[in-house]
Amino acid sequence: MEKKVLRKGYTTGTHTVASFRSCLDTVLATYESAICKTNKIDNDDLDVTKGCEIVVNLDFSKDNFLLNPTFQLPHIFECGSNSLEIYAGIGVGVVTKKGLKIKPPYPAVNPTPLNAIKEYFEIKTKNLENFHLKCCISVTNGQEIAKQTANSKVGVLEGISILGTTGIVKPVSSSAYIDSVKIEIEFAIQNGYNPIYFTLGNSAFKVACEKSNEEGIVEIGNFVYDSFKLATELKAKEVIFLCGIGKMTKLYQGFKNTHNRFGVIDFTQLQLDIKDNLNYEVDIEATLTVKGISQELEKVGLLDAFYEMITKRANEQIKKWFNNSNIKAIILEQKEVLGW
Repeated sequence: MEKKVLRKGYTTGTHTVASFRSCLDTVLATYESAICKTNKIDNDDLDVTKGCEIVVNLDFSKDNFLLNPTFQLPHIFECGSNSLEIYAGIGVGVVTKKGLKIKPPYPAVNPTPLNAIKEYFEIKTKNLENFHLKCCISVTNGQEIAKQTANSKVGVLEGISILGTTGIVKPVSSSAYIDSVKIEIEFAIQNGYNPIYFTLGNSAFKVACEKSNEEGIVEIGNFVYDSFKLATELKAKEVIFLCGIGKMTKLYQGFKNTHNRFGVIDFTQLQLDIKDNLNYEVDIEATLTVKGISQELEKVGLLDAFYEMITKRANEQIKKWFNNSNIKAIILEQKEVLGW
């Protein structure tokens, strides 16, 4: 069977810059206001902004703009006697809390696309004088799209962020999700949350909410290794990782991503580890689930010892990956947290 070639794509930032360039060229040719729209092309990444319509509006006055209702100050670029002001329109978020690349209360447009916009504006207006232009960036249905992101949690209100560093979205790299995790970790660190809670699954999130507010909790999906790496690189003082016994078993067996498409638990190895550590041989022919093994061990009074074994081995695995990290893995068991 021929392997499908996965599609790359472009970031919201790349699309925004392309629209801005087309729009500016039109304004310079006509000396009238202009609007340019582009749809973010489809790709094989996990990205809620795929297909969204990005709108750039250039005018000599901002009075005709429909702006994000959140209080904002524009990004202002001055090039000689010329200037450009960039505003968040409807569907593009405004930063309201510290800890992100963009400070409050400015439009949530990342430095890379901002710099690309500034560079093009500077090049195209270098022979002009006293040319003052306003720019409004909007995203159709951006407020609804933003509800599927962590924007509101980190203080980006009423819309999505215009993101991008390389400009390219890699297929099935889940880069958008990992970038979001990075933003949330940075935000939690900057706002003094210690420990930061990493959660995997709804039950873990609910338990973490009993210990912290949502700003100090990062839902990492199945990306355990990538998230631990980010926490280590960003020098998080302490991280507590919460998940159920099944995912924790995968972690101790060395899975860097706990999604089933990256592999399943080695039950033969689990059986051997239980025998070596608990002096008991589970019947993996009768059940090939960690829950079933837990139930069998509970009947013989070894459940707590089993959880302790898995927790110990999972934490050892984290140390193998990141020896200098301060990450502690804790198993959820029903509504109680063992080892808390």
